Amino acid sequence: MKNSIVLLVFITLFCSKIFGQEHNGILKGKITFVTSQNVYVNFENTDNIKVGDTLNLSNSAKPCLIVTNKSSKSVVAVIINGCEVKKDDEVTFKFLINQEPLVEVKKVTIPIDSISIKPDTVSKKAETVKNLERISGKFSIASYSNIYSTRPNRQKIITRFNIYADHINNSKYSFESYLNYNKDIRTVTNNYTQNQSPFKVYSFALTYDKSPTLSIAIGRKINNSISSVGAIDGLQVEKHFGKNYVGAIVGFRPDLFDYGFNSNLFEYGAYIGRLTNTPNLYSQTTFGIIEQQKNGKVDRRYTYFQHSSTFFNKLNLFSSFEVDIFNKFNGLKTSSARLTNFYASTRYKFSKTVDASISFDSRKSIIYYETFQSEVERLLSDDVARQGLRFRINTKPLKYVNAGASYSIRYQSDKLNKSENINAYFSMYQIPNIGGSFNFNFNNNTSNYLKSNILSFSHSRTMFKDQLSTDFYFRTVDYTYNSNNLKTKENYFGIDLSININRNLRFSLDGEYQKGDLEKNYRINTQIIKRFNNNKKKTNYAY
Repeated sequence: MKNSIVLLVFITLFCSKIFGQEHNGILKGKITFVTSQNVYVNFENTDNIKVGDTLNLSNSAKPCLIVTNKSSKSVVAVIINGCEVKKDDEVTFKFLINQEPLVEVKKVTIPIDSISIKPDTVSKKAETVKNLERISGKFSIASYSNIYSTRPNRQKIITRFNIYADHINNSKYSFESYLNYNKDIRTVTNNYTQNQSPFKVYSFALTYDKSPTLSIAIGRKINNSISSVGAIDGLQVEKHFGKNYVGAIVGFRPDLFDYGFNSNLFEYGAYIGRLTNTPNLYSQTTFGIIEQQKNGKVDRRYTYFQHSSTFFNKLNLFSSFEVDIFNKFNGLKTSSARLTNFYASTRYKFSKTVDASISFDSRKSIIYYETFQSEVERLLSDDVARQGLRFRINTKPLKYVNAGASYSIRYQSDKLNKSENINAYFSMYQIPNIGGSFNFNFNNNTSNYLKSNILSFSHSRTMFKDQLSTDFYFRTVDYTYNSNNLKTKENYFGIDLSININRNLRFSLDGEYQKGDLEKNYRINTQIIKRFNNNKKKTNYAY
């Protein structure tokens, strides 16, 4: 017993020499900016901080940040251990005065999908981050074959490739692209020609983060701050000033008919916005003005507004609208306002088991005065708004049960072309003694020309340690055409198989049999998906 007490005293004294607080220095800093990849922290000085050191939030005992870059008074870090950080949070760094930075000897979990660290068992201090870049992408090729009993067969091949490379080689450059090849293979007829190119480029852009608050992008890219504008072929610049930001675009819009590059469709614009991110409120508001031209003449000029906010992680609001402020008819140019698009939605989470939403949209045909010169008079005379209202509720009445329903109505401002849609679903997963999940869906649609009722059932499950996924389904559809009171019925029987060859490679095969009153058809789809990234499986490192 006496020897044990001596040993305990010795260990306590030894540990106090290594970890004793009376000899520790503490640096305090403040988070000044947070992006999706990085956290920027300001200190009075960073002389005692090295790349690879960990930082703590003042209210957290575990390391929450790991340093990836530094200057004389600030550091760049990435989040570890699933911590939640926000701007103005206080950060602390502990170190031994006149010695190496203190490293706590305990295990922490580092998300390797953000960084790559090699443990150093000799020095027992954090290793320099070797790879801040994050690269992810997907390549897929699919074939869709429809075999008809009364019509020519149809086959289609679709190939997709997308990649996102963030901070390439730990630099300030990022690249993104989304390419699509869609080849329709049909039985050749004299009256069929395929006019459009099967190759589409949806995004292809290089972004340069000159500083944490200034980004510059060139190429084809959709701007998240003004997403409804669509893809922009050209230059985009965005600058942040605390919670406020400004941006500008200059370039070309994709061709309206084949989505290719068209140098005749010049466009430019600017926008301002404000972003608020606190524990109880996230809010982003953007307002801008865009002018689009064709062959040097104004085709469309409009203002753009978008707002989204979330309160206490319960109430979500979103709204956007576009107001055209340019008109040209019979050679006369005016600046009268014309509301072309309006959308608003709200979603409220009553509890963990119940949430509901409501949305309203109103859209008019967009008029491009130079592109549609011969159609302007007809479009203006038929300037009706196509409007829609939708209600939806989702519930989780039991642990493994989800259920919900929605009702939507669409109509024109002239009360024509009205349609109503009712949808309900019920799903149960982790079914006792059976396994897998069961899904039921009902849909009823009524329009001026057609009524339909759709009832579907499906059972999904995984087997062989999730290597094989299966989905068996049955769907029955009843159609009633109002013009001649014709009724038809169709039944669909299908099976989907998906094999996970490895973590990043998957093969799927879908088969369907359609039995109707007029014909019997078959559908066979195949798809291979290859994912790739420079992320590795999460690993625990002691350092």
